[in-house]
Amino acid sequence: MTSLTLPLKVDLSQVHLTDEQFYQLCISNPDLNIERDAKQVLIFMSPVGGDSGRREADYITDLNIWNRQTGEGFVFSSSTMFKLPGGGDRSPNAAWVERSRWKALTPEQRQKFPAIAPDFVIELRSRTDKLDMLQEKMQEYMTSGVQLGWMLNPQDQQGQLPTLPFGSV
Repeated sequence: MTSLTLPLKVDLSQVHLTDEQFYQLCISNPDLNIERDAKQVLIFMSPVGGDSGRREADYITDLNIWNRQTGEGFVFSSSTMFKLPGGGDRSPNAAWVERSRWKALTPEQRQKFPAIAPDFVIELRSRTDKLDMLQEKMQEYMTSGVQLGWMLNPQDQQGQLPTLPFGSV
């Protein structure tokens, strides 16, 4: 099954979800993987297979080892939804946020979908991901202030690494 998108526009025939309603939709349906892009389009994604899940775990492990050595921030899994400044609600496969930026959030902001763009994200294309949608997601991250993003495409044996500087990752 591939990703399904549902456009949400403000008119009488469709529903517009507030941030709180979107949060409640996600919390009330923990078995669904739902994101929302900057245009407020809901995106429903299928679970990944074993190879993708294993690769994702490897990247999170590597990122966490680096972070433990530097102590400069916090690592987040694909279960973490970030409320991006550009308006989207996104869950990268792995993310990292610099310590002082994370600490600047209130405890309530940290409990819900944190309203912050991660400093670094990793997106791993799974068998069910459409390449153009993942490329749009990466562009949304950069527009929202993400400093560095890695999009890894094992199907085509590709990785897209922007030339933006980022510490010693």
